[in-house]
Amino acid sequence: MYRRYCQIIISLILALSVSLCAHATTIDELKKQKEETQRQLDETNSNINDLTKQKKGITDEIEELDDELVEVMTSVSILEDEIEDIKGRIADKQAEIAVTTEELHEAEATEQAQYEAMKMRIRFMYEKGDYSYIEMLMESRNLADMLNKTEYFEKLYEYDRRMLIKYQEARQAVEDAKAKLEEEEAELEQQQEELEISLMELDEEKEALNELLEQKKEEAENYETEISKAKQEAAAYKAKIKQQNNEIKRLEAEEAAKRAAEESAKNKSKRSGSAYNVDSASVISNSGGSASGKEIASYACRYVGNPYVAGGTSLTDGCDCSGFTYAVYKAFGYNLPRNSTGQRSAGRGVTYSEAEPGDIICYAGHVAIYIGNGQIVHASTPSTGIKYGYATYKEILAVRRVVD
Repeated sequence: MYRRYCQIIISLILALSVSLCAHATTIDELKKQKEETQRQLDETNSNINDLTKQKKGITDEIEELDDELVEVMTSVSILEDEIEDIKGRIADKQAEIAVTTEELHEAEATEQAQYEAMKMRIRFMYEKGDYSYIEMLMESRNLADMLNKTEYFEKLYEYDRRMLIKYQEARQAVEDAKAKLEEEEAELEQQQEELEISLMELDEEKEALNELLEQKKEEAENYETEISKAKQEAAAYKAKIKQQNNEIKRLEAEEAAKRAAEESAKNKSKRSGSAYNVDSASVISNSGGSASGKEIASYACRYVGNPYVAGGTSLTDGCDCSGFTYAVYKAFGYNLPRNSTGQRSAGRGVTYSEAEPGDIICYAGHVAIYIGNGQIVHASTPSTGIKYGYATYKEILAVRRVVD
């Protein structure tokens, strides 16, 4: 359909040129018509150049979006692996807790049994029917026998007391182990929550990138269609100019035959062209802010305790991880990319050992602001909001310095 449309345009232009040539009676009129056609050709070629440049810009954007999408998908894969790993570790902790709980029940039962045995022996020694402990001592054959019985009772009591303490300590050790496992399980569950939120943000970012990529591809196709259309028009104008040149030559030949022999040697064709005027590309400059990294870190700490809101950029009403860094830097006049993947390319890279307050610490699907001494401030999760944390709480992918 589009090809047919282009053929119709060319046919109309050629038909128009034939009509104009038929009505043109002098070489000067034909030359003026040719100049107008050349002007139209120059405008069309200039339009082709502009469209080609614009298409090149869109193509470059598509390549950048493709690279960014690959990076996001890689981050998604990393997060999915980390989440599966944490789920496995949580399952292991739960299994350990189950075993420890059973051991705790056994330790409690053993302690209770020892306590009951100790009470029974005490009751037996001190109150066995009408036969009292004093009577048992009074029946001793002599003082040595009495001392031996007393010493035996004391040793038996001491044995029971030691065993009871031993079982109590064993039970306490199992309780402590269980508490530690439960604390580790809670930490893993929080890490899983943070990773799942980061994964959700990356999925949203991936979806947005795909939509933008489709939009840019459609724009590129539209530019290609416009370029093809303009090239067809240029071809038609070239054909028209060729026809006009031929007509000029024919008229010049007729006039030459009428003039004297000396005029027949003159040049029968004159060609004129015009230079292309190419607009120079405009240069856009972005001005950044000015602040020290410590000032940025100090400013970020003011908002600890404020809420986490997915997609938010408000330091008071709520923001997500990249919205937090975006809003903090914006307050000092710096324009960062809005998402965590884009911020991983902001500023310049430094190593973690070189990290200074104000630097951006980048993780898979997450970003934070370094505040020194191995600590960060970040919008963590909906349950914790903006909080302090340790920079190495999970794998660091990059450290970016925006402020020098």
